[in-house]
Amino acid sequence: MTELAITSSIDNGDLPDAENWTAPEVIEWGLSEYGGEIAIASSFGAEDVVLIDMAAKLAPRFRVFTLDTDFLFPETYALIDRIEQRHGITVERTRAEFSPIEQARALGEALWTRQPDVCCNLRKVEPLTKKLAELKGWITGIRRDQSPARANARKIEWDARFGLVKLNPLASWNWSDLWQYIKANGVDYNPLHDQNYPSIGCTHCTRPVLPGEDPRAGRWSGTAKTECGLHVQN
Repeated sequence: MTELAITSSIDNGDLPDAENWTAPEVIEWGLSEYGGEIAIASSFGAEDVVLIDMAAKLAPRFRVFTLDTDFLFPETYALIDRIEQRHGITVERTRAEFSPIEQARALGEALWTRQPDVCCNLRKVEPLTKKLAELKGWITGIRRDQSPARANARKIEWDARFGLVKLNPLASWNWSDLWQYIKANGVDYNPLHDQNYPSIGCTHCTRPVLPGEDPRAGRWSGTAKTECGLHVQN
C-alpha cells in the first residue's frame, strides 16, 4: 500500500480496526502485506524477544535488525547469538559510520557524557534512517505506558518521519503482559532484566533502576533525556 493509502485507511477507519487486533495479528498482517520489505527493529529487550518469538510462530522467514552502537552490553551480544541459533535467523547489524575510536578523535572522548543527543544521533538515528530507507515497514516493541512520548502510539500507523509503515504490536501491553508471555512460551531474554534493568541500551548510558523509580529512569540517568530519538516524530 502507498503512503496515501495507508494514511487514508488508518484515518478513515477503512482498515480492520487494528486497535482490536492481538499482537500476533498485527505482525501477521505486516508480514503478509510486506514480506521481505518489513523488519523487526530489535534492541533485544523484553519487548523485542517477544516480537521475534511471535514472528517465528507465524513465518519460517522474517527479518530482524539491530542498531549495534558498539557499546551494547556483553549480555546483549550473547543474547543475539542465542536468538539467531534458536530461530535460524541472521540478525542484520546496523552500525554508525564512525567507529568509537573515530568518533572520539573527531568529537572527543565520552561524547555521551557531554552531548548524549549527538551521540545517539550518530550511533542510532543516522544508522536507523539508512536502514529504514531499504524497507516499506518496520515493527517495533514500543508500548504506550513506557513514556509520554509513546503514549499515543497506534498499533499500525504511518511513520511520517521515516516515510514507511510502523507497526507497534505491543502498544497496549504492559510490563506484566510481557513477562507472562515470556514465561509461558519459554522465551530467551536478557539476564540483565533479572538485575533491575527494565530498559537496556548502551553500557555507558544505562544503569539498574532503583525501587520506586520509573522503569526508564536507568536510561541517561542524571539528564533530562528520556528518548534516543528513534521514536520521536519531528
